[in-house]
Amino acid sequence: MKKHLTIVIKLGTSSIVDEKTHQPLLSILSTIVETAVSLHKEGHKVVIVSSGAIGIALRRMNLNRRPKHLPKVQALAAIGQCHLMSLWDQLFMHLGQPVAQILLTRNDIADRTQYLNAQNTFVELLNMGVIPIVNENDTLSVTEIKFGDNDTLSAITAGMVQADYLFLMTDVDCLYDKNPRTNPDAKAIGVVEDIADLEADVSSAGSALGTGGMSTKIVAARLATSAGVTTIITRSSKPGNIASILRYAETQRGVRTPVMRSPSRNSMLSSQELPLRIATIEQAAMASEQLDEALRKKDGMNGTHSPKPEAAEQPPLHTRFLPDLHPIRDRYFWLLHGLTPHGTLYIDSGAHRALADKAGLLPVGVVDVDGSFAQQEAVRIVVVKRLSGNEYEKHDPPPVEVGRALVNYSAAEIRRIRGVRSTEISGVLGYADSEYVALRENIAFLVRNSRPSTPSRLLPNTEIKTPVQA
Repeated sequence: MKKHLTIVIKLGTSSIVDEKTHQPLLSILSTIVETAVSLHKEGHKVVIVSSGAIGIALRRMNLNRRPKHLPKVQALAAIGQCHLMSLWDQLFMHLGQPVAQILLTRNDIADRTQYLNAQNTFVELLNMGVIPIVNENDTLSVTEIKFGDNDTLSAITAGMVQADYLFLMTDVDCLYDKNPRTNPDAKAIGVVEDIADLEADVSSAGSALGTGGMSTKIVAARLATSAGVTTIITRSSKPGNIASILRYAETQRGVRTPVMRSPSRNSMLSSQELPLRIATIEQAAMASEQLDEALRKKDGMNGTHSPKPEAAEQPPLHTRFLPDLHPIRDRYFWLLHGLTPHGTLYIDSGAHRALADKAGLLPVGVVDVDGSFAQQEAVRIVVVKRLSGNEYEKHDPPPVEVGRALVNYSAAEIRRIRGVRSTEISGVLGYADSEYVALRENIAFLVRNSRPSTPSRLLPNTEIKTPVQA
């Protein structure tokens, strides 16, 4: 790998602490440290998102299980976090690698200035050659300000540092279309191009110590790939595989378009003699051999010779989510994923078209308001079919959420001015802070068209899900 990458590695509680004894899993942690230091020495920037504070505190306080009472959980997080960070520091210190601790809650990044401060801190630490170790600040977190799980936190972190790769380490090798523990015919999913069309088993609910599961990893992958981050799910008990998977993934970066090796291969691709989607590695190998044989015969007729290509090294099992071709970054990423929406604005199709043309949201395009929110708070933007006045169709077609916005007026104010022209705002409210309900720079869209179909050679017993239009 000649390119210097930014890599985020997320470890759940079950990867750090034994579920029964609550002993730190030193073999896994040591391998993660060796892998991170090795990547750092190659010139890559590494961030670790680490759970495990509460799990470590359970052993320290001789408790058998995670308590349900919130203040007790927060107290355990305070006890365990210092021991967890001390453990990471000692392991990295043996290899001479400095580390830093960053604790976050949603409140820390809900404010744009604080978000930028956190982003600048990451940048400076990485430029200094330090490996940041990130965790949610569970001592302060309550339901309203929690990320929910460290899978989501790792995806937001990856977007914040504009990472190239996010590794979600878990207790299985990869995603499967069925539960492999109960279905021997379960197929491993090697590459996912469009998460909207993903059909995978998500029955794994996470460990007794953690809060995540396979479904939260798919949500995190959706978030990270929207920010242009290649996301990989692989087994945490084999962290040494990270380097092999990285090397393989980097060789596959150019596989978004067919590999053009010669004019004869060009013509074969244009005439669709090479299938663009291959379900298994055996079929891929067979198709490749048939194509190479056809090319050798054709070159022989032309008096030329094509050498047989070397077989590509197969990586360890993993699932790779390809990044969006049009990533959402910077302010729009913050609007979509850094803020918690406090309500919903229902707009008509005309307002939606105007937003798509880079115009702001005018009150005349607002059909209805839901929730209670103040000025400069985030809301969902939902498109509906307007019937008459402020009535709209609720079932056919159903309302569709298309984005998020920071509003210039409160929910009570918008209810009064919805459907009126901007020139009438002052007459209705007695004042007019802005002609727009939301400025275009404060609106970010969620939905993009699915990425186009591309060829991909898959892992053994794997299949790729065909994208559909979102």
